[in-house]
Amino acid sequence: MSARSAQSLVGLATLAGGALLAWGASAIPSEAGYAGVGPNFLPWLVSVALLACGAFLLWEAASGGFRQLEEPAAEESAFWSGFVWVSAGLLANAALIERLGFVLSCALCFMLAVRGFKSAEGRRDRSPASFVKDLLVGLAIAAPVYWMFTKGLAINLPGLTTTGWL
Repeated sequence: MSARSAQSLVGLATLAGGALLAWGASAIPSEAGYAGVGPNFLPWLVSVALLACGAFLLWEAASGGFRQLEEPAAEESAFWSGFVWVSAGLLANAALIERLGFVLSCALCFMLAVRGFKSAEGRRDRSPASFVKDLLVGLAIAAPVYWMFTKGLAINLPGLTTTGWL
């Protein structure tokens, strides 16, 4: 596959992502909340930005490609196992947030994403202690965020219990 074809595919994928996000944003109610901004404002803003970036990427690829882009070295290639770890974290979070609650699903997402980033650096420690440490760090990040949103800002996030603390 030529570099221009690959660049065109990235542009098309960005356009598709923006279109999917716009489709999802169209299902979100638009009644105005605080300061006249409804809950669908940010998804629409991001989808428009993605559509604009996708259009720019396609235009750039069609008009000659990225001219200052260096040719990749022969030994460089995508690190697929790291991609799989991070993708598994994001997909698990999306699938489990309603069942496990925000805190636990985000901690799991963090742990899996860290696995991918560490393996990309060549640090492939698969000991149970390493997994537990990453999960605990994820909990230490997700819990205050959850409490800030639910208690401080009165924004409902999926919880594991009805107490509002987990």
